[in-house]
Amino acid sequence: MRKDIVTSLIAVVAFTLLLGLAYPLAVTGISQAVLNDQADGSKIVRDGKVVGSKLIAQDFRKPVLDADGKPKQDADGNPLLAPDPRYFQPRPSVTGYAANATAFSNLGPNNVATRDAIAANAKAYLDLEKPYDPTLTVARIPVDAATNSASGVDPQISEANARIQARRIAAVRHLPADRVRQLIEDHTDGRALGILGEPGVNVLELNLALDRATTTDGATR
Repeated sequence: MRKDIVTSLIAVVAFTLLLGLAYPLAVTGISQAVLNDQADGSKIVRDGKVVGSKLIAQDFRKPVLDADGKPKQDADGNPLLAPDPRYFQPRPSVTGYAANATAFSNLGPNNVATRDAIAANAKAYLDLEKPYDPTLTVARIPVDAATNSASGVDPQISEANARIQARRIAAVRHLPADRVRQLIEDHTDGRALGILGEPGVNVLELNLALDRATTTDGATR
């Protein structure tokens, strides 16, 4: 009995040191040495300050103001938000782009709530983009512009989505369309390993580059 207890204690201590201390330290050390940026969260730094992560989408909406310039609220007292036309917009999010509560609706494709949510997202997309592209129809809206991602904070949008939004960005920012398209191309990630998935445009990095380009080109912000 005593021998069994001693053996168990030795095993607990040994595995605690091995798996609870040595292994985490080894993994942390290797990742910091080999993949330092990824290990630290793929942070994006601007003017010496961390402004986000390239792995997490951010909310590029702004408060809706009433006639007196005060923020409007919904029935629950939450501020009403509308897409800021100066920026590329990420995919819709059921979490309000909260990185600490990533989730998706978990509703099936035949669910009425799913149908209504997609219809609402498509309408909002048309309302935002159609003034800058009168030929835009529901049939041309990219899937990612009207559906949520699994996490709610997907940092990328499709190239098709970005190209449609480029018309608005060029008009609002008074930038040449070719300049905006070049920024999209510069911030498009290719397929993983060259074959997996689809190319995606990182919205946060693109918007930061857009701000820099607007300032550099002297265009109106």
